[in-house]
Amino acid sequence: MILEISFGPLMPALPEFIAGIVLFIVVWFGIAKLVVPRFEQTYAERTAQIAGGIEKAEQAQKEAAEALRRYNEQLATARDEASALREEAKAQGAAILAEMRNEAQDESRRLIAQATSQIEAERVQAVQQLRSEVGGLATTLAGKIVGESLDDDERARRTVDRFIADLEASNTEKV
Repeated sequence: MILEISFGPLMPALPEFIAGIVLFIVVWFGIAKLVVPRFEQTYAERTAQIAGGIEKAEQAQKEAAEALRRYNEQLATARDEASALREEAKAQGAAILAEMRNEAQDESRRLIAQATSQIEAERVQAVQQLRSEVGGLATTLAGKIVGESLDDDERARRTVDRFIADLEASNTEKV
């Protein structure tokens, strides 16, 4: 008979207890010799990968910081160049505008001078035409008033010139 010790309903029988302990030792020994080294190897590999990844990340972060610094320098340079180009364009625009304004003023002066001379020529022509017409009318009228013919050109021209001079003098006094 096998010695049976019973400590209650939760305590297994002695052969089951011994078999459980032996199996536990076998499983523990198998885990210690087979599984744990693989876990440690995997752990070491992952630790190395993580450390390498951290180093790579730090290196990438340094490179990114350097790239950001270079980018900011280039951006500042580009802004300075753009500002200089804007100022140069403004100066060129102002110069072009001033040149165009001067050309327009010169053209305006030329047109005004041309128009003034044309107006003066037309005025002189109109005065001459009026003198001849007024002279003819004045001679005819004077001939009818006086009752004799004033067909003598020289006498008629002197009379007309005197009449127009009197008219101009009276207009000058009124103004």
